Amino acid sequence: MAGKVVIGADHGAFELKEKIIGHLKSKGFSVKNMGVDTPDSVDYPDIAGITCREYLTGEYEFGIVCCGTGIGISISANKIDGIRCALVQNIFAAEMSKVHNNANFIAFGGRIDYPDSVTDMVDAFIDADFEGGRHLRRVDKIMALEK
Repeated sequence: MAGKVVIGADHGAFELKEKIIGHLKSKGFSVKNMGVDTPDSVDYPDIAGITCREYLTGEYEFGIVCCGTGIGISISANKIDGIRCALVQNIFAAEMSKVHNNANFIAFGGRIDYPDSVTDMVDAFIDADFEGGRHLRRVDKIMALEK
């Protein structure tokens, strides 16, 4: 069985979140849904905070956050120590976010028309492996910026 994933979204992407959850479950992942599940307005920094803090418990392979554009929630996620959240826009970016940046979160926008399907981007992220090497040095430098 695949591992565990944590996911959260604001009102601008709750429907996309449900689509992603269904896809992940079909691939054998266990998914913790941090909400929200309605179109009632919430603040995306709050969702990013609870979702990322849940990820940091150490139980999850990776996390996903979503808002209307993916921008605000990805910025918010990256404010949490230990999080490397990539706002991906296509399959190549989703793959490279793991291969080069060892991202532990990816973000999407529920109101964005992507050239590739979000589930294909999720799969590209899942199937990718961090290359290490010179990229490890760079990821270490990224993480040192938190200090």
